[in-house]
Formats: sequence, structure tokens, C-alpha cells
Amino acid sequence: MKNQDIFKRYEIKYLISYEQEKLIRQEIEKYIRGDEYGKSSVCNIYYDTPTNLLIRRSIEKPVYKEKLRVRSYGIASAESKVYIELKKKYNDVVYKRRISQSYENAQNYLEHNGNPSVKSQITNEIDYFCSLYENIAPAMFISYEREAFYAKDDDNFRITFDRNILWRNDELSLDLGIYGNPLLSCNETLMEIKTSLSIPLWMSHILNENKIYKTSFSKYGNAYKNSLMKGLYVYA
Repeated sequence: MKNQDIFKRYEIKYLISYEQEKLIRQEIEKYIRGDEYGKSSVCNIYYDTPTNLLIRRSIEKPVYKEKLRVRSYGIASAESKVYIELKKKYNDVVYKRRISQSYENAQNYLEHNGNPSVKSQITNEIDYFCSLYENIAPAMFISYEREAFYAKDDDNFRITFDRNILWRNDELSLDLGIYGNPLLSCNETLMEIKTSLSIPLWMSHILNENKIYKTSFSKYGNAYKNSLMKGLYVYA
């Protein structure tokens, strides 16, 4: 099994202004390098039950929560490589398992009782998830423009900047284009630190000096709340 298929780490989020982002990027430049995707458009379909049980539980901030999504980099076609990701969080530690499939295979597997291209322990976990939560189906499309970096001396320390976060809960497909309702203002960026250990001293200094404080922010959770305010969800 490839190492990138399994992640165990802390994910710490910061909602910052464009001005704060500029300052941070200037100060971290000597410590970081770009990742393999560089700047990318990240598109996700989140799966949920007909009553949105998963996201409703997640918003309550339980000790343990989990979610299932399919991710593409850019607009997908039937043949595009996508990732099916099972994400779990327990006591602030995030565990992520993922497998890659063609988009057509991923849809057939998750939505039409098909089979994955290769069986593995991860697909066994996905199968169990889908049997536990009945009638899992696409529930939310979320996209954003991401720029990601790794620490030069530690591949396990990653920083991402997400802008132009959009959501929609109709036309739930990765091949229909990038559009939707904005989740942040045009002057806001969601910065995220992902690390399996502690935050390096140089990063702690930068955060403290610029008075950058962590926040609780779920893209799917906030999109769901926005959809409720707009009256876009009707439970089956």
C-alpha cells in the first residue's frame, strides 16, 4: 500500500485576511517548498444520508466523527483520476484513507453498488461505512483554489491556503464545472496547517508575531449551515 493512501495528523485551521496571508507567505518563504500540485482547483463531492445525518452530527462537535467524499483536481471527466476519501477525526487527530479510481468507477462503486478497481483494507472500510449509513448519496459540491507547501526539512509538515471556496447542493457532479455560492468574503483565506507532530518553532513565532489564532472551520459544515439559511435543504 502506498504511503499517500493513509494519513494520521493534526489539522489546524486559521481564517485570515488577504493582508495577513501576504505577511505570512513572506515570512515562511525561506522554510517551505511547493508541493506536487502547486496551485490547483480542488473539487469535492461530499456524501451523506437523505437526512444529512453525518454533517448534522459533525456540527455538534462529537469526540468522533467521519465523512466520505470524492475529490478531483480540476473539472473531472469519466476517465479522470479521482480520490475516494474516508476521513475520521478522533480527539483532534485526523485519520484519512483514500484510494484512486477513474471518476466513472468511483461513481459506479459508491452510487450503483459497483466494485472498486482493486479491493483492499481501505475499500473494506468504505464498504462498511456505506452499509452503516444507509442510502449514502452525493449531498454537497465544494471547490476552492488551493496553494500547498511543505517544510523543506519535514515532509510531514504542510501548509495550505484555500481561496474562493464555493458550494452548491444541486448538480452534484465533478464534471459539470466549478461554480456555486461563496463561503468566504473576497478578502478571506482559509489557512491550514497539517502536521503529524508539533508545529515548528519558526511557524509558532510567525503565528504569534502576527496574532494569528486557530479557529474551528468546516467547509462542509459551514456550507450546510448556509444552505439551511437559504432554505435549500428539504429532508426526505
